[in-house]
This record gives sequence, structure tokens and C-alpha cells, in this order.
Amino acid sequence: MSVLVYTESDNGQFKKAALEVASYAKAVANQLGTTVTAVSINASDTSVLRNYGVDKVLHVKDTTLNNFNANSFASIISQAAQQEGSEVVVVSSTADSRYLAPLLAVNLNAGYASNVVDAPSSTAPFTVKRTAFTNKAFNYSTINTTNKIVGVSSNAFGLVESSGNATEEAFAPNLPESGVTVESLDKATDKVSIADADIVVSAGRGLKGPEHWGMVEELADVLGAATACSKPVSDLGWRPHSEHVGQTGKPVASNLYIAIGISGAIQHLAGINASKVKVVINTDPEAPFFKAADYGVVGDAFEVVPQLIEKLKQFKAQNA
Repeated sequence: MSVLVYTESDNGQFKKAALEVASYAKAVANQLGTTVTAVSINASDTSVLRNYGVDKVLHVKDTTLNNFNANSFASIISQAAQQEGSEVVVVSSTADSRYLAPLLAVNLNAGYASNVVDAPSSTAPFTVKRTAFTNKAFNYSTINTTNKIVGVSSNAFGLVESSGNATEEAFAPNLPESGVTVESLDKATDKVSIADADIVVSAGRGLKGPEHWGMVEELADVLGAATACSKPVSDLGWRPHSEHVGQTGKPVASNLYIAIGISGAIQHLAGINASKVKVVINTDPEAPFFKAADYGVVGDAFEVVPQLIEKLKQFKAQNA
């Protein structure tokens, strides 16, 4: 009875979230005294999973699965869980996994705990720590069903290296008729995706126009960060909607979130509250974001950000 983990990939490469959930699954397996089996779909190389405690990989290779389909992917994972006798299934908190997890719960008649931030505090009963109230608090939830699905919050558990054998086995499940055909797919082409980023540099209407976004991109480049924006900015067409973060956009759970010229509407704060350290740069000392920030700079972004970039470049040059 191994712990099953779904390891997401994109264009054949495992996402950072895949390695994080593998690390989490290993921690659960250690508590239960069992092994970790990973489900991989169209990944180019599964060997990296052995560095995060995976003992066995069920590898699905099917070109019809190059584009995500929640029903198909949930069916694959369900069949893998039944084959392996897995009572605990671990998924991430990416947009794809949030779609498939409820379907997976129905397929396996399982209880589903989302937004989990730590290894189980108890396995009998199975109790996990979760965020609540848009990441303003924590609760401890017990899953009482025989089968359990755990959705791990991004950047909550971290990457934990742990050796495993990671033997690979071809897996050919029965695929349901999807009834969905993907005609085209537009993807963001950022150097670092918001979902996988440890650092996110975000900006709002305080930048006054899209022509000033160069300094945001330069700061992100120096930090190795992803760029993001507030909802009004994407609505105005200054930046693509793929960069919109917040309650109605993409959730962010980065280790460092830098907000430039963003007042901090409640919808924006709800989407970024899971970030560990929040830094705000704004001319208005009464901006709501300062109440949620760990560090704040009251000042003109057009003066502060270039100085910050220069200092960071000097620091990197001195510590290269």
C-alpha cells in the first residue's frame, strides 16, 4: 500500500510543484512505513524523482494527453491508486490539480483536504494542517474516509531531497471519452512562471502606464523572479491576463512578493496572502497593503526601484 503522488509536467519537464508533492508524499510514507509511487504523464525523464524519495514511477505515454483534461487525468490517477492499493493520494495546488482533485475524490470515494501546509500531525486519525480564511489562519482537519486526497499548498512544504530507487513501469490505463477537443493553447512565455516562482515582482496602476514596465522586468531579472500585476493593470491591457494575481486571478504563494504601486485591494491581498514575505513600495503611507506587508517603503517607485536594482547588482557582483 504505497502513497500515490501525481507529478505534474509541462512540455515533458516536471514542474517545481511536482518535486514538492513528491517530497511531501515521502514524508507521509515515512510516517506510514510504506513507499512512494508517482504517476507521471508524458514526462521526458523521470529519473529526477528518485532524488525526492519516489520508489516507483507509473509512466503514462500518450500524445492525446499532451493537453490537460481533468476527467482523463483524474481517471488515470484513480486507476493507478486502485492498482497500487493506495489509500493516500497527494496532489499539488496548481490550477490543474485543483480541477482534478474533486473528480478524483468522487472516483475514489475519498475525503479531500486542500491547502495543506505540513505533514500530517497524526495518521490515526489522519489529521493535516491547512490554511483558512484566505490564508489568514490555520485549521487542523481530520479525513475520516478510507481513501484520502491531500492537496499541498505551493511553497509550503518545500523541496526535500531523499534518495529512492525510482524504478519506472509503463502504465496504460483505460481512457474515458473526454468529449473535449483543444483547438489551440496560449501559454505565458515568461522566463519564470508565477506558479513556480520563489520570488514575484508585481506592479499596479502606480506605474502610470505600460511604458514604465521595463524597470519591473529588470528588477525581476536581477532577482530571478516572475513578473505579475494587479487586476486593473490587466484590465487596461497594460499587461497580459496571465500575469494577473489575486483572488480573481492567479494565487501566489512565493517566498518573496514585491508589490510596486499596488494599493492592496482585499481581492488582491486574498490572492497573495500565502506568500511568506511581502514587500510594498508605494507613495501613499495609508495604502491598505502596508497593513499586510512585512516590509514597506514609502516612496516614489520611479526613484526607489532603480536604486534597488543598482544595489542588488552591486551585491551580486561582490558575491559572485
